[in-house]
Order: sequence, then C-alpha cells, then structure tokens
Amino acid sequence: MKTDVFANRHIGITENDLPKMLERIGVKTLDGLIDKTIPEKIRLKAPLDLPPAMTEREFAEHISKLASMNKIYKSYIGAGWYDSITPAVIQRNVFENPVWYTSYTPYQTEISQGRLEALINFQTVVSDLTAMPLANCSLLDEATAAAEAATMMHGLRSRAQQKAGANTLFVDQEIFPQNLAVIRTRAIPQGMEVKVGSYKELEFTPDIFGCIVQYPNNSGNVEDYREFTERAHAAGCKVAVDADILSLALLVPPGEWGADIVFGSTQRLGIPMFYGGPSAAYFATRDEYKRNMPGRIIGLSKDKYGKICYRMALQTREQHIKREKATSNICTAQALLATMAGFYAVYHGPEGIKDIAKRIHSIANWLNKQLLRLGYTERNSIFFDTLRLGLPDHVSAQKLRTIALSKEVNLRYYDNGDVGLSIDEATTVADANHLLMIFGIAAEEPVHETEDIPESSSLTRELRRRSSFLTHEVFNRYHTETEMMRYIKRLDRKDISLAHSMISLGSCTMKLNAAAEMLPLSNAAWMNIHPLVPEDQAQGYRMLIENLSRQLLTITGFEGITLQPNSGAAGEYTGLRIIRSYMESIGQGHRNLILIPASAHGTNPASAVQAGYQTLTCACDERGNVDVEDLRQKAEEHKDQLAALMITYPSTHGIFESDIAEICKIIHRCGAQVYMDGANMNAQVGLTNPGTIGADVCHLNLHKTFASPHGGGGPGVGPVCVAKHLIPFLPGHALFGNEQNEVAAAPYGSAGILPITYAYICMMGAEGLERATKTAILNANYLAASLNDTYGTVYRGANGFVGHEMILECRKIHEESGITENDIAKRLMDYGYHAPTLSFPVHGTLMIEPTESESLYELDNFIETMLSIWHEIEEIKNGDASKEDNVLVNAPHPEYEAVGNKWQHMYSREKAVYPTESVRENKFWINVARVDNTLGDRKLLPTRYGSFD
Repeated sequence: MKTDVFANRHIGITENDLPKMLERIGVKTLDGLIDKTIPEKIRLKAPLDLPPAMTEREFAEHISKLASMNKIYKSYIGAGWYDSITPAVIQRNVFENPVWYTSYTPYQTEISQGRLEALINFQTVVSDLTAMPLANCSLLDEATAAAEAATMMHGLRSRAQQKAGANTLFVDQEIFPQNLAVIRTRAIPQGMEVKVGSYKELEFTPDIFGCIVQYPNNSGNVEDYREFTERAHAAGCKVAVDADILSLALLVPPGEWGADIVFGSTQRLGIPMFYGGPSAAYFATRDEYKRNMPGRIIGLSKDKYGKICYRMALQTREQHIKREKATSNICTAQALLATMAGFYAVYHGPEGIKDIAKRIHSIANWLNKQLLRLGYTERNSIFFDTLRLGLPDHVSAQKLRTIALSKEVNLRYYDNGDVGLSIDEATTVADANHLLMIFGIAAEEPVHETEDIPESSSLTRELRRRSSFLTHEVFNRYHTETEMMRYIKRLDRKDISLAHSMISLGSCTMKLNAAAEMLPLSNAAWMNIHPLVPEDQAQGYRMLIENLSRQLLTITGFEGITLQPNSGAAGEYTGLRIIRSYMESIGQGHRNLILIPASAHGTNPASAVQAGYQTLTCACDERGNVDVEDLRQKAEEHKDQLAALMITYPSTHGIFESDIAEICKIIHRCGAQVYMDGANMNAQVGLTNPGTIGADVCHLNLHKTFASPHGGGGPGVGPVCVAKHLIPFLPGHALFGNEQNEVAAAPYGSAGILPITYAYICMMGAEGLERATKTAILNANYLAASLNDTYGTVYRGANGFVGHEMILECRKIHEESGITENDIAKRLMDYGYHAPTLSFPVHGTLMIEPTESESLYELDNFIETMLSIWHEIEEIKNGDASKEDNVLVNAPHPEYEAVGNKWQHMYSREKAVYPTESVRENKFWINVARVDNTLGDRKLLPTRYGSFD
C-alpha cells in the first residue's frame, strides 16, 4: 500500500479484498458491477477535471498557506457575531473529539444518552436565560430562527384571524439587516406581508398577526417592550423577541415581560465566529405552543425498569412523518455547537456567566463616558455591549475607518455616518485603551490610559434582571478543568459513534471524517474571522470558497453555486426559491405545483410547502422505481401549474433508475424544472452527475457525500448548484449589496467547516473520488449478497443489483415471529452497533448504507452480527425461545441489569451481553434499558429541573 495516498486511508477496501467480495456478489470485476448498476447512457465519458490528489502533508501546507492569507484584526463589528473564548477543555474534549463530532442525530435513544444530556443542558440554559418554559435543542442560525418565528406565529393565528386574512408581520426597523432579509425570503412565499417600522409608532390593525423586535436592538439600545407587548396581546398579536443570550444575564428576560417566542444565537457562549458559522441558534416559547415549535426537543423519560433517561420528544412533529403537513422543514440542527454552548454554561456556571456579562458591560460603559468627553455623540444611552456614536463635525467616518484599520481594528459603520462598536468576552483593558486611542487620534484629542475598569452599569433599575438562573447542580459543580474533563468523558462513554463501530444508516452516508480534514478547523486564522470584515482581511477564506466552488461545479456538472445554505433541508428550500424566482422572471410565476415521488425524503414535501408550493405525489412501481407512466400522466395533466419535479438519485429505495433521463425530459417538456436532491450523491461522484442526467438544480449534503461530520445532528452544509439559466437567482447578501433569496445570516453560511470538504476533495483527487463511489456501491452489494438468503432486500435495480444502499426486508420476520424491525434495531446495540435507518422509506424495514470507509473486516463483523440476530429470531420462530421473554424484545440489555443480583430472563446473561466473540473483545456497555417512547410525550419535561413525581 502506498502510505502517502490519502484515498488508501479513507477507503476501507483493498485490492486484496476484491476477489472475495466480487465472488460473493457474483460479478468478475468492480467495473463490471458498476456497468450493471448505473445506466450506461448517463455515465460520464471522462474523469473529473480536478487537480492531482495531495498527500496529507501537502494539504496541511496548502491549507496553512491559505489560512495565513486571512488577517486577524480585532473586530468590534458585532451585528450578531462576537469574539468569544472557547474553553480549552471544551475545544479539546468536544470540538476535536471524534466521539462527539462523528455521532449521528440521537434517534436511537439508548446509545445516545451522553449527547442527549448535553443537549438538555443547552435547553435548560436557554430556558433559564430567556425565562421561557420550553426551548428546542438548536436551530441553524439566528436569521433562520427569526424566519421560523415568523412562520410559527403565522401558524398560530386564531381561526378568526385566518378567516379575516390577517397576513401582516410587523418587524421593528431596529432588527439586524441579515435577519430581516431572511424573514423576507421565507415570509413572501408563505403569503405573509412584511411591514417594517418603529415599534413605538405602530398602530395595530386587524391584519397584523405577529411582531418581531430585537433586544438589545441593531443600534445597541435596550428598549423596554413591556407596554408594546401588552398592546400587541390586546390586539391578538404574538410577540417574538430576538434576544442577545449573554445580555440576558443582566437584562430582564423577555419571558418575564410577556414574550411568546424568544430566539437568537448562542455563538457568544464559547463558539468561534468562523467567518459567520456554524453556531447554534436558540428558540424558546410557551409550553402551549410545543406542537407548533420547529426543531428538535429533548425531554425526560424512563426506561423499562424505571430509570430516568433522555429522549427526543414529540418526534411526530418532524418532517419525516408529517411531510407536507410539517410546520417546518428543519432536519439538521447545530447539535455539536449547541453541545459546546451548553458545556460553556456548565463550566462557567451562573456566577461566571454574570461575571463575563458584567465585564463586557462595564468596558462598554467606561468607553462610552470617555468617548463623550472626546466630543462623540451618544446615540443609545441604555446599552449592554454596543455603542452607536455620532461623530464630531471635524471627524469623518472614512477618517476614523482609515485610522482604525491602520491599528488593525474593525468597527461598524452605519449608512448614516454613525460608527458602532460592540465589546465582547475577549475584550481586555488593553483593548479598551487601544480603542480609546483610535477615537482620540481621529478627534485630535488627548486620551489617558487606565489600568483598571471598575464594574459599572448604564442600565435603569426597570431593565435589570433580578431572577436567578442556572440553579441546577450541573451548572454549579464542574468549574475546575479536572471535573469538567471527567464530566465530558462520562457523557461521551454513553454514546456510539464512528469511533466505536460502523454506523450503517441508509441515506445518511456516515463515512470517515478524517483527522487531516478536521485539523485546520482549530487554526485561529479560520476560527476568529468576523463574516463582515473587509474582503482583504479574508483572502484565505475567499480563495478556499472559490476553489471549493469550482470543485463542486466540476463534480456536479453545473455552472453556478451558492454555499450559503447551512443544512441539506435549507439547500432544498434554497433550490426551490431559485426555481420560483426564475419562473417569475419568465412570466410563469403562477406555476405552484411540485411533483414528488412517494419514496422521497420527508424534507422534500416539507421544503416545497415552506417555499409556497403545493405538492403532488407520483407513485412508485413494485420494483421501487418511479412509475414513469404515472409521472407522465400527472405531469401532462398539470403541465400549466407544474413548477418542478423533486427527485433523489439514486432513489431513496437504493437503486439507479434506468429511466431517469426520460423522466427529466418529460418534466422539461411541460415547461418545468428538475430539482435533484443530492442526499445520495455519494453514489454518483465521478461516475455520473446531475448536470449530465438532465437536472437543473441540485443541493449537496457536505455532511454526507463530502466527509463533513454529522456532529450528533449538525452542523451541516447544503450548497446548491444550478444550470446557467438559474445563476441570476442564486442567494445574495447585504454584504454583496443584493439580498435576493437570502437564506442564512452569513454571506457564506457555515464557512468555518468548508475546509473539511475542501480537504476531502483535494486529498482524494478525481481518481480517489471515483474509487470511493465504486467502493460504496461494492460494499452495499456485498452486504446485500451476504444477507440475501436470510433477510433479503426489498428492491434491486434492473440488473439485480443495489446502489450504494439497500433496504433489508423485515416484514416477513414480524409475520412469522412477532419480532419487529425496532426489536432488531435495539438488539444491534447489544452487539455494539448503531441501528440502520428504521422503517424508512418502507415501513417495517431497515435501510443500510455501509459507505466506502469501512473495511472488509468490519463488513464481515456486521454480517456475522446480522446473521447471529437472524438465528436468534429463528429460535423464537421455532419455539426454542420464548416469544415474550427473549433477547430481542428485551434488548438492549444495560450494564446495570447485566451485573445486577436479579436475572429474571429465560436466557443467560452471556447470551444477552456477549453473543459473539467480537462483542466480548470490544463490548460497548449500554447505560439504559429500552426507553419508554410515550411517557416523555405525555408529560414533556424539557429541562434538567423536570420530574415525573
């Protein structure tokens, strides 16, 4: 093996493994398998035109050179992003720890107790600081949260308001510009009218259903919204508040003055700026709105023996189940960043959080007094961290900007000539003196440095917080690094991640997130850049973005791209908004119908509805293909209303449909566009692509195909690639002077994790990427062949092969033995495996995607495990094991049960916990028994303070 070829480290299968695998599958060569799997007419005719693959060392030098092109100035721009200090114990043990960043969304509760506890910590922090009873476990960013608040309030209108057509959303003019832009993008297709003005001057009319205000506002002023909120409620309106989470340690929280929804960003809680993202947004509301709330909610429950545990609550709200009836298309959140923010609060505790907030406020207050003495004018007299200043007559904004930049300082410059600055956690006394010197030079006035800034406040008594927060033990115990390190370790031992075993989730592509790809993220030159800095300070980022964009366009066969969407579902929404804008531009804005196959992921119909469309489902045939005649008939019947087809390729059923090119032609002949969901792009790269197939737009999941980790449920990135005619409608941003279709707060979304995908493509090269795709298909077919005589697969392609994933048949098992697919999923935990995708897209089945990263040893161990479980099922079927008391219905078997004094089962402890030799050698001990999936929904307890007593 060539040790310096990165593809050899990423791909688990070697040349020596091929003969055994190909023989099992029943083909002679790997290329022969690919020829039988992917239709010849859509195959690429030449290799991808990408630069030669880099070695890990070459890439490390290359990415370091790019990073050095970024200039790290002190940024006091604020506007939603602030320098913060990530505690080293959290950076080292969470952010840089594969147990945390390679885990999946915690649907499988029993092997996710660690990150579920971390996320309920986060929810508790948000609930306490906002004084709201219910918080979710994060959204994508602050601007998305603002749009979700608008949508939720719209959905909460009374019947009388709906009947009267109350569709006006009021947004105060002092909200961050990027948040207003995203609200507009999302509100318009939902039929909302956005009215912007001063909350002080608003006259409530029957058409207004909700209001959004900011606290502190865009100018840094802390407004007292009590009377406004009372007036809004009297008029039947809901009030949503965009609140600075750290300011709420000092300010009266919105929950105490009547807010219905509170949202914002938790980036200030120890998360780097990352040139705009990722960071976790928060969203809190009243308990009575829990079923309307977007995003995931973690709650308490009990396992079968009564032990308190955690689980994802109220999952029936999610788009996987509700599809076009979903209230949101949220799929990926920002779990890793929410986890870090929660740990930040655990580490600092309530007194530490208050101390940080007081220090920020005191520095701002001291600077305000000094700047007034220099002749600057106070625009906001009541503030937390942000000063907005009018300049003396002899000082221009340009003069001040030139001086500040010469001192490597970024300030905020308002359109009217005012200048702003936002103090943050990283601001020191020396920094404050430096700032004062800059303003002194500009004003041509002498200044005097200070050695200390005493605690002080500009807040009026009515605005100061009096209520306590973070009183739970978890926030008052782990304040030394030793204790914190051990607490983090105690949680990560409860979770299965890729650091332990293969995660075979179908449609999720849980591949290797290589260390060489992850290392650059800890470089301060990528971490500490504000997204609104002048372009010359972010040349490294701009070069990386340009290079990566070019690579992704080559791979997809398209001509235009945006990297702004910060999740796959956000990418879906973005692609549909682009189509809508294009249709409007050619006088076809009346087209309001999206055709979606029955096999589609639940986010497809949910995204379509969020984008203002109606959906129509087309059938699949008995082999899992789109029923072409049904599609043709429905497309023709609705050709004047049809805007697009949303289709996944290869399909969610795990097969390459041979009629895909014809399907695209049918849609185009009706004047509509083809949207290709890129969830299964891992089976296309280097062999075919959406552009060649005939699609017009495609979103990608960098957290699937392109090696960015899942992080326990985020961050993700959902770039959208488009054909030439759609380029004019790609998302803009205020930074570019064009807010069209803006879908994220930052210009480039979650730019901070783009180095991961860039590393993957640079080090794999064209040959490595193509080999990875072939290997992913090989591995899936090897598993399908190995399990064919027992479980069998539900669907196969035209030549009898599967794509990169397959659906295992479990319905007959249930008929014959009473064992369900859920029982098999839980039993896999006893063997140290995360379950495959459960009952999707076909109820009663398991969907498996092994990816290219797994070795033959791991594949064979998984096969041995599945066959062992098959034999356990046969024992039940044949009467050799009890139908009521067996290893499957009682799975998983937690450690405390295995070592307890009472063993009340008809089978041995050894059969329960050491079913095979490989398990004995590498046992993953489970913390809880099977969790009650209804208790935590009947009584939702979403904070650490909850109790069933």
